[in-house]
Amino acid sequence: MKIRNRCRVQPQAGQGMTEYIIIVLLIAIAAILAFTYFGQGVREQTAGITTELSGQSAQQQITGAAKAAQAAAAEADKAKGLATYQSK
Repeated sequence: MKIRNRCRVQPQAGQGMTEYIIIVLLIAIAAILAFTYFGQGVREQTAGITTELSGQSAQQQITGAAKAAQAAAAEADKAKGLATYQSK
């Protein structure tokens, strides 16, 4: 009986570690997608935060983030579809 109980405990411990790794990977993928999707605005804001934390003015990064947000809003207003597709 004791041998059976020991065998049951070991796979559960491995399963817990596997689930933890999957959750960490999903969070990492979500963070990468967020940086990719929101692009320049997030980069500018991140740069601004790090600049402010170092004790310097981040006005340049704030302006860059505002420009990126305006460009994204203008792009979102455009009609998208196969009819508007242009090969470059």
